[in-house]
Amino acid sequence: MGMKATGPAPINEPVRSYAPGTGEREALKARLKELAHDAIEIPLVIGGREVKTGATALSTSPHKHALKLANWHKAGRAEVESAVKAALDARREWSEWRWEDRAAVFLRAAELLATTWRYTVAGATMLCQSKTAHQAEIDSTCELIDFLRFNVHFAEQIYANQPMSGPGMWNRMDYRGLEGFVYAVTPFNFTAIAGNLPSAAAMMGNTVVWKPASSTVYSGYYLMKLFEAAGLPPGVINFVPGDAQAVSDVVLSHPELAGIHFTGSTEVFQTMWRTVGQNIQRYKSYPRLVGETGGKDFIIAHESAEKDALVTAIIRGGFEYQGQKCSAASRIYVPQSVWRAIKAPLLEQTRALTMGDVSDFRNFMGAVIDKRSFDKIAEYIKDARGSKDAEVLVGGESDGKEGYFIRPTILEAKRPDFRTMCEEIFGPVVTVYVYPDNGWSDTLDLVDRTSPYALTGAVFARDRKAVEEATRRLRNAAGNFYINDKPTGAVVGQQPFGGARASGTNDKAGSYLNLVRWVSPRTLKETFVPPTDYRYPFMAE
Repeated sequence: MGMKATGPAPINEPVRSYAPGTGEREALKARLKELAHDAIEIPLVIGGREVKTGATALSTSPHKHALKLANWHKAGRAEVESAVKAALDARREWSEWRWEDRAAVFLRAAELLATTWRYTVAGATMLCQSKTAHQAEIDSTCELIDFLRFNVHFAEQIYANQPMSGPGMWNRMDYRGLEGFVYAVTPFNFTAIAGNLPSAAAMMGNTVVWKPASSTVYSGYYLMKLFEAAGLPPGVINFVPGDAQAVSDVVLSHPELAGIHFTGSTEVFQTMWRTVGQNIQRYKSYPRLVGETGGKDFIIAHESAEKDALVTAIIRGGFEYQGQKCSAASRIYVPQSVWRAIKAPLLEQTRALTMGDVSDFRNFMGAVIDKRSFDKIAEYIKDARGSKDAEVLVGGESDGKEGYFIRPTILEAKRPDFRTMCEEIFGPVVTVYVYPDNGWSDTLDLVDRTSPYALTGAVFARDRKAVEEATRRLRNAAGNFYINDKPTGAVVGQQPFGGARASGTNDKAGSYLNLVRWVSPRTLKETFVPPTDYRYPFMAE
């Protein structure tokens, strides 16, 4: 009797609290000290070999300019070409492996991350991305472990999906990896995304050229070492940090480009898509383009909204991780009567938020990622200060001397089309628009048409009719919609993540929908006793 192969049933990694007196708190603090003490040198990793180009950049901590984390080597044209070659060479064997053998590598990576590597990857994320212990735990630890475990489970479901067989034949589906290589481009804000984009494609039998964000080469390198420690063969994932233009120039013009797995800005993704379109006749196949881009995420409150829950959702949704989440709450619509009740507690709690070095666990927030981001956010706040259409209610101060710190800021917009209601800021800035109590229906239309994005959104209401109406009328305004909860914090296996419109291709990271983009199915039909006469019965006299 044959046994069906089944991978381990995935479960979400429990989130550790790091509360005072816990062992994990002491362990993480100790590892943070060690990591901060030793700056490292980061090579490229191509075909399993460490490559040093001599063209280096410095990685420092966003909340502490003086803290040098690493010197990293930048890939030039020659290195990118050799990474593509290494991926294509590795593909020949990797794509032929049984899926269970590929999956086992990533299941082992998940177990290593849950145990011996936990504080290294979390600590590196805290220092490199200025995340608090809680934000690093839910991102670089739990979410990445979940991606690895659940993706194996989803892959198994895809492989098990087989066609029917008629009498005298056997039909099968062979889920091949894409022909060529996959280009993974990962953002600074989530270590979990940096781990998921290359590994999701690799799990399905593809080999990958991976360009991490320049500001997070440090945490990305620890992921590369984690995959190697888990037994990932050389060349399956090639780690090539460098200037985005230099890397993309080589990759996007290569005839063997089979797919792009991207998270980042809308503008960059559209540029890549355009380049692929211009080069379409050069490629061996039509490249798969999978991208998650920006968001201008909303909370709309009904007059029946629970006020304390609304305040907490605005603060956590808007200011956790300095608002640098593509899902962060950044435009809030509140009826006048509710605003009168929540304004004072909202401003008071925002004013009290602690901010500073994330190694001090008392801080709720750290610094924004880099100078470019710092300047851009400060410019939005300055613009609001000088405008008759907006008012800075709390926060707005910025100080870049020791680190890139911007106080959590709440603006009130007098017009619903004020720029901070429409444009993605990617920082700790939340804009509130107060609508008249009888303006619920019009405001739903406003929410739907204000932004080009459609990533996340939330409705707060106790009135079920209002919940139903918002859910229906905002059906296309968000790919992840929350009822009486903040619009951030999607969990793998529970809330598959992604949005449409200008927010991306909505291939739902953390679900089978994403993995199915990394296979090219082949249908096999085997006939056991084939016919030997071309004539059909109807042809007889």
